[in-house]
Amino acid sequence: MTHDAEPLVSVIMANHNGAAHIAAAVRSVLRQTERRLELIVSDDGSSDDSLNRARDAAAGDPRLLILAHAARGGPAAARNRALAVARGRWVAIVDNDDLIHPERLATLVAQAEADNADIAADNLLTFYEDGAPAHAHLRQAPPRWIGPTEYLRTNHVFGTVPSLGYLKPIFRRSQRLRYDENLTIAEDFDLVVRLLMGGARMRVYPELGYFYRKHAHSISHRLSAEALGAMLTAQDQLKSDAPAVRQALAARRRSLTDARGFTEIVAALKARHVGTALRIAVSQPSAAALLRVPLLDKLLGRKQISAPTEGPPRIALLSRQRIVGATNGSSAYLLSIAEALATAGYAVDFIGASPKIFGRWPVMRLRPETKIFASYRVHGALKFGNILIAIDPRVALSASIAVLDRVVVKLGLPAPGWAKPAEYAQGAPATRADQLFVARAVKSNTKAVICDYAFLTPLAPYALVDAPVLTIMHDLMSARVSDSAREKTPAQVSALTPEREFALLGQSHAVLAIQAEEAAAVRTALPSADVILAPHAAPCVAAAQPGQDDLLLFVGSNTSPNVVGITRFFEASWPLVRAKRPSAQLLVAGSVARALNVVPDGVKVLGVVPDLAPLYRDAGVVVSPLHTGSGLKIKLIEAMAAGKAIVGTTVTVQGVGDIVQGAMVIEDDPIACANSIVDLLGAPERRSALGRAALETAQAHFSAAACYAGMVDYVRTGGRWQPEELRPLKAPSVRLSQ
Repeated sequence: MTHDAEPLVSVIMANHNGAAHIAAAVRSVLRQTERRLELIVSDDGSSDDSLNRARDAAAGDPRLLILAHAARGGPAAARNRALAVARGRWVAIVDNDDLIHPERLATLVAQAEADNADIAADNLLTFYEDGAPAHAHLRQAPPRWIGPTEYLRTNHVFGTVPSLGYLKPIFRRSQRLRYDENLTIAEDFDLVVRLLMGGARMRVYPELGYFYRKHAHSISHRLSAEALGAMLTAQDQLKSDAPAVRQALAARRRSLTDARGFTEIVAALKARHVGTALRIAVSQPSAAALLRVPLLDKLLGRKQISAPTEGPPRIALLSRQRIVGATNGSSAYLLSIAEALATAGYAVDFIGASPKIFGRWPVMRLRPETKIFASYRVHGALKFGNILIAIDPRVALSASIAVLDRVVVKLGLPAPGWAKPAEYAQGAPATRADQLFVARAVKSNTKAVICDYAFLTPLAPYALVDAPVLTIMHDLMSARVSDSAREKTPAQVSALTPEREFALLGQSHAVLAIQAEEAAAVRTALPSADVILAPHAAPCVAAAQPGQDDLLLFVGSNTSPNVVGITRFFEASWPLVRAKRPSAQLLVAGSVARALNVVPDGVKVLGVVPDLAPLYRDAGVVVSPLHTGSGLKIKLIEAMAAGKAIVGTTVTVQGVGDIVQGAMVIEDDPIACANSIVDLLGAPERRSALGRAALETAQAHFSAAACYAGMVDYVRTGGRWQPEELRPLKAPSVRLSQ
């Protein structure tokens, strides 16, 4: 959107010497999924370089308008100057040291317009620079209407309930919006209560969309007798004929009077005027009672939290996969990426962002390869060494039911169907608890946040760090859904459309595509995105391994493409192979075994094995008979790196067809596939030749350096913050006022 286009939302950001955080605040506004906005930074006599930092953060985005002002008039005056030029149907206030979720404005505006609200606010996520745990400001509650009485009752100074006055609402600009310029704090409260008493409709929603930073220089931390006097003056201008509102006004006025007395007592004590402090305390006992909190802090020795130390640069890896080792393709890929980053000098923190990771099994045993992570945390888990145990007892109950179900089947009885599939964890919606877990788990010196699948991008902002977000695609999930619909097989994420998937990918700064075709698809759908081609890297053996005659290997996880592929192979190709090579044996490794209740003669199901290397070494032919699926087939790359003769399909080589040409056999027809396998099973020399070609291809294209150099460089340089379409030659508008 250009600055001349009519915005839906005018975002107002008052600024006075906000150099420390304004760049991050500006970036969080300009990365909103609701693009129809203008950001008005209204300066208030700054003497630092905060305005230059705001311009740099916008990177030429014409939606930024800077109002420079030489004299200081306070935040209310700065906002009024911005309101005078605002053009949006809605007005949003964002402080220059805070952050907002990328979907916040789109969500709030849609909710407010659907409910016909004049004022709409979401919940705050409060976070601290000293390392104290982040927390939600309000308790979890459904959306509700707020009238002037409730708003007043929750805004007592030093009150015991969370104050609604801390919320940062959006307003319809059609309301007469003007701040009281005599107020240096509580100006937001004053504006909202005046609007409510004038008949405006306010709706509060439960989403954690506004991230409120608390630090030593936060304006809301500083109370003075002068500021409280101004608040009392503003309070006394509020009049109502409604008895409940009058009572609420009187109660809040008492809290302001007590707070002013409290600040006067504290000031007298600091000046060592004990007599003055005692006189005030005697005349205002309720004000003196407010001393209990600082006194208790002293008497009980409550610990002050020190700011976290910097330490090594870190990467936060957000995942909802059950990563216990390189037990399947997606796990192997993730561990390979983590190893590349660790080799580059980063401490990689694995953050399992949902208890749903456990699925139906309450215990996770981490294999040695997970030691590549500097730390390993899973929401809803207790960790004892390399063992994680689900806290939720329902997981253990589900496991027990699943075991009973299997026992009944093994006894030869009809399957009772007691066990139900676990929810697909990657695609599960994030809960508030998940969001808070991420906010508390990510360390402050994190230099990049990596999302494992596009589903995780809405969680990345809760990391609360000013760092690039990268998303590992693995594959185009919506393409997998389309394949499943065509093949009439179940899809784990049946509701995912291409539009939603690309919208999720668009919330990250960079997309890690596992193969070239999908990288091209993302560039087409998201022309402004940074797309980094990062295929799976696999360690290569020293020489090709022809393996044994008449021994085949299939490796796969328990996903629909693998189940469908190997089942069709059993039906259409395997009988032909056995007819010509009666001694042929097929080993099936991986969790795909869970879906194979009955297998034909000559097939041995191994399940998940601790080490695939001996299986690759001994197999004469590795088969990959896939007919659906997307992404890069990790097991194809591993087989090539093992120097194996491989027979696959055009689906097997999606995205790498040109690279692997001549290094494997590609057959879609089941009869031709069977004949190629038969020919190879009795020809060790040809298997060796194919194995050498496969190994050379892996060495050239799938080494760690070849696969991950672009990703590591992107992380090291801090990425490119703004997409190209947001960086035209036109500079941000600047207006000067005196």
